[in-house]
Amino acid sequence: MPEDDSESHIEQTTTRVRFPGISPRAYEHPVDRGALATLRMVPGFAEVLKTLSGFFNERGERLMALGSAIRVGPSQYPELDRLRHDCAETLDIERVPNLFVTRDPRSTMTTLGMDEPFILATTGMVEALDVEGLRFAIGQQMGHVLSGHAVYTTMLHRLLSLQLSMSWTPISALGLRAVIAALHEWYRKAELSCDRAGLLCGQDPAAALRTHILLAGGIDPAQVDIPSFLQQASEYESVEDIRDSLLKLRNVELTSHPLAVVRASQLQKWAASEEYRAILAGDYPRRDTDPPGATWSEDVKSAAKSYRDSFVASTDPLAKVFAGVGEAVSDAAGKVWNKFGSRSED
Repeated sequence: MPEDDSESHIEQTTTRVRFPGISPRAYEHPVDRGALATLRMVPGFAEVLKTLSGFFNERGERLMALGSAIRVGPSQYPELDRLRHDCAETLDIERVPNLFVTRDPRSTMTTLGMDEPFILATTGMVEALDVEGLRFAIGQQMGHVLSGHAVYTTMLHRLLSLQLSMSWTPISALGLRAVIAALHEWYRKAELSCDRAGLLCGQDPAAALRTHILLAGGIDPAQVDIPSFLQQASEYESVEDIRDSLLKLRNVELTSHPLAVVRASQLQKWAASEEYRAILAGDYPRRDTDPPGATWSEDVKSAAKSYRDSFVASTDPLAKVFAGVGEAVSDAAGKVWNKFGSRSED
């Protein structure tokens, strides 16, 4: 991890915008936001998840990190500690989650924990990224914390462990596979949301793009032609053969993250949007006036619009099928809310 030049550091910190009281709805992807709004409207959903996971010891996960990884602090990885606090301040997260660095050549960073979320970064990730790339990556994880994703991410990790122990039971294995596939699909959308949170922390689209290039296989981003790289995403999304669509579905079924090239393209489009510029200008929803579930019907409508937009933009025949299904489900949810929501308010 290269050291920051002091002059550039002063310039960056004095020009970076903070977002007091920002609501996670400001950056959440429409489809992710609609799904989360639905879950949040179910009374006690998170508590049910915690009850179901009662036979797991949450302290065990934190103790494993404490006993096997390096906890970032003022005297251990001080640059990462500065970025950790800076990203939390940017998104106005009062209780700054712990960050641990674990030995692993893979480039990953994740947020775990049901009650006290913590971030786990691999040495592969820390070594691969420059300072602004790490700011983007840590900002992503702060987005997961602010959105409350850690509960569901932890459940996904635990279900993956449970799947291994129950693989000998065909019915259990099939049931778990369906649940895990559904959680993976949600988490891929959640990653698109938190890419946006990472961009809000760094406010440097070029640094975000360098990070995605490295995750896609770039050893030196300077040797990658940006237009050609983004053209790959366009080609991937424009297939017209149903056989290719089925292959794409199979490839992502059990992946936890969006495909790196497509993910990069999605974020760069958002970075060029009016929505992003409005947030930088201070026009964004606040947590104190925008509690979870308060705009549930708007969220499902936004999700439906996202599906419609993907239908129009893509030539992928299978994407059109799923877009239609997603739009229908979102519209149906909106109709249910319109029918019964006013009654509950009364």
